[in-house]
Amino acid sequence: MQTIAFDIDADGIATLTIDVPDQSMNVIGPDFLSDLDAAITRIASEDAIKGAVIASGKDSGFMAGMDLKYFGSMLASEGGQRPAPAAIFDKVFVLNNLFRRLETGGKPVACAIEGTCVGGGFELALACHRRFVGDSPKTQLGLPEILIGLFPGGGGSQRLPRLMGVQAALMYMLQGKLFRPAEAAMLKVVDQVVPQGTAVAAAREWVKANPNAGTQPWDVKSFKVPGGAGGFNPAFVQTMAGALPMTLKQTQRNMNAPIALLSAVYEGITLPMDRAIRIESKYFAKVAADPQASNMIRTLFVNKQAAERGARRPKDEPKAPTRKLAMLGAGMMGAGIATVAAQAGIEVVLFDRDQAYAEKGKAHVEEVLKKRLGKGMTPEKMAETLARVTPTTDYAALAGADFVIEAVFEDVAIKAEVTKKVEEVLGADTIFGSNTSTLPITKLARAWSRPENFIGVHFFSPVEKMPLVEIILGEKTGPAAIAKALDFVAQIKKTPIVVHDSRGFYTSRSFGTYVQEGAELVGEGVNPALIENAGKQLGMPTGPLAVSDEVSIELGVKIMTAAKKELGDAYVPQGSDDIMVRMVEAGRLGRKNGKGWYDYPEGGKKHLSPVLEEMFPRAAGQPDVEAVKERLLYRQLIECARCFEEGVLETPEDGDIGAIFGWGFAPYTGGPFSHMDTVGIAHVVAVLDRLAAAHGPRFAPTAQLREMAANGATFYRPVPSRAAA
Repeated sequence: MQTIAFDIDADGIATLTIDVPDQSMNVIGPDFLSDLDAAITRIASEDAIKGAVIASGKDSGFMAGMDLKYFGSMLASEGGQRPAPAAIFDKVFVLNNLFRRLETGGKPVACAIEGTCVGGGFELALACHRRFVGDSPKTQLGLPEILIGLFPGGGGSQRLPRLMGVQAALMYMLQGKLFRPAEAAMLKVVDQVVPQGTAVAAAREWVKANPNAGTQPWDVKSFKVPGGAGGFNPAFVQTMAGALPMTLKQTQRNMNAPIALLSAVYEGITLPMDRAIRIESKYFAKVAADPQASNMIRTLFVNKQAAERGARRPKDEPKAPTRKLAMLGAGMMGAGIATVAAQAGIEVVLFDRDQAYAEKGKAHVEEVLKKRLGKGMTPEKMAETLARVTPTTDYAALAGADFVIEAVFEDVAIKAEVTKKVEEVLGADTIFGSNTSTLPITKLARAWSRPENFIGVHFFSPVEKMPLVEIILGEKTGPAAIAKALDFVAQIKKTPIVVHDSRGFYTSRSFGTYVQEGAELVGEGVNPALIENAGKQLGMPTGPLAVSDEVSIELGVKIMTAAKKELGDAYVPQGSDDIMVRMVEAGRLGRKNGKGWYDYPEGGKKHLSPVLEEMFPRAAGQPDVEAVKERLLYRQLIECARCFEEGVLETPEDGDIGAIFGWGFAPYTGGPFSHMDTVGIAHVVAVLDRLAAAHGPRFAPTAQLREMAANGATFYRPVPSRAAA
């Protein structure tokens, strides 16, 4: 066996130690499936074996789920066509069948869990007759598949409800929520929490003491699902009746996996397990057969992990971890960056022009840490983290910093002044990063004597929660600066993308089109409620008008005014420009002053302002919601495509990751580039041509899109025009 060490002790207890080679974490792949098959056969057939313990040979944890590269190969077929659900069923049922054989072999099998145990690894544990877990605050268990467009396909959707009840199991599975050891034990998902490092010994003792415990509770005739199940059980009926509309509302009917999960549980929960797992595999195959799942897996898991592991990092540059960070600006962004840096063990000098502002920035760090007390944060650890942050107004205090991030006011002159003063202290050999969200990095780099050491490091607010960091390369940014910035992002456990310089870069520029199109629609007399609902139905986190209020209408106007001044005749006016200016002139600046597209009554719930109908009279004829969704979607898609054609983006991977994690672009699509590939570039061009004819040149397809459509190319396949350029 390549992935499982099989040992039998003097008591006849077999220990299966999983250690998948060349993987940091155990995952389920073809070699493991073959080895597990052989191990199960041996346990069942050899009389000398009285029972078994399954454990991990890796320090990283017990096991994750399916090797998603292997999963992708299961969905491939000759000729490039996706196999039918029936063919996929045969492939995915292999795992379900193995786990079923394990639990019906007639001999007790215990699982010894130390560390992370999720996805298919947790489904393996559920198929064992007893589960022991080592007590560690880092250990997580559960079934998070829903977060990448799938649902549990190794029996998890059937076994978890039979252990903890349908309602509780659905809550965890539909949210992809994980358990801590004590929580899992309380909910009867694991049988015993033992001191860390003793799970294997405890499991062996149990197997030795219980030689006849090789039957699962659901295989006993008298078994009843906790809390009840079936069409005649009021609690079950109420749970399922409430779960469906709630799920449809939360997913806006865009996600396949949650509905398939509900169907699998509803149909399978009252059936014998042998039939129930076939129901699960039927729905799993249906979900897997749709491109949605593979798009989400590619972006939200495979490409995200690759980015975090340094896919865009210059290979020849030595590791350059940050030890002391000079954080310039102690406002919301600066304080947030200081927080995540200090949590990562980095010393932070938090600089601001006024000591009170600097102290306020440190107070923000303390406030964030206080909220984490009892959630992995102890008072001692909090004090240690806070001690790493030094608020100051003295440039001399920056001495010794090996990385600088600037987050001062968005003004070129102010940033240049601060940049030069920092260089006097640290010298131009230090890597300098700017957290600007719109100002061109190449221009800002002129204030640093060595522009090859200047780079954009664009965080998103709130920094503590938002996972993305957009790294922006100026015209002269060098590999040492790229490596330094990416190593810092890795230290603070964020996800990076790397883009080239452009006004607004990639994320701010593309996200801005969503807000602009919403404003254009208002200006045309479209009902604001229709616009907002269309945005949410599209899969965006919130409507374009609500998000415009959050980021500030006034800020949008300031950015637009600065762009006009900078670009002069080259500035391309948008129909939304005048609309936003009118809002600001009317004193409607956004949420910050209590009135924007919405009104924000003190102590009350926000609501779309009736003033909007006076300012922008309602058109007699209203478009249907699909037409509004199409405009909001395709206005974003064409801007993303322009960024790719112009070279702001080098890869569609960065484009998809940046869209989903940066501005919340509909996750079910896998990102704008995955979506365009899925619906077909020729279709995208046709829709854009129609929209451009009806609404103006902002929708006009790029030359590259037309060429791709003509050649049958996609973003995730080599594009001839880019290779020739």
